[in-house]
Amino acid sequence: MLKDLIIFQKAYDFLKWVHVLTGKYPKAEKFVLAARTENAALDLLSAVIEANNARDKAPALGRADLALEKTRVWVRLGFELRFMSLKQYEFGSRRLDELGRLLGGWNKKSGGAGVAALPKG
Repeated sequence: MLKDLIIFQKAYDFLKWVHVLTGKYPKAEKFVLAARTENAALDLLSAVIEANNARDKAPALGRADLALEKTRVWVRLGFELRFMSLKQYEFGSRRLDELGRLLGGWNKKSGGAGVAALPKG
């Protein structure tokens, strides 16, 4: 059952946290950074649901990994623009790292070749 899937519950809880957080962003950011952050978190959760129901999980897990990377960038930008506190950023970053580990483990378990890392720099 989907609710028993740990990564689903973690992604769901993270999405709830992001929704509350971005609701406090400045009005000028509601339709830009706040929307992008929330949409990336929604895409992550959607891809987890798709992967859970797919026979070939690799495409959905790839989409989940991409959504996770986008979410990391948007959360970091929100912090650097001072739309969240250091404590909030640390909380979100820890949750994103945990989701990344769960996603990587699921990909490995399902026989995936791994997902390519984004170039540094």
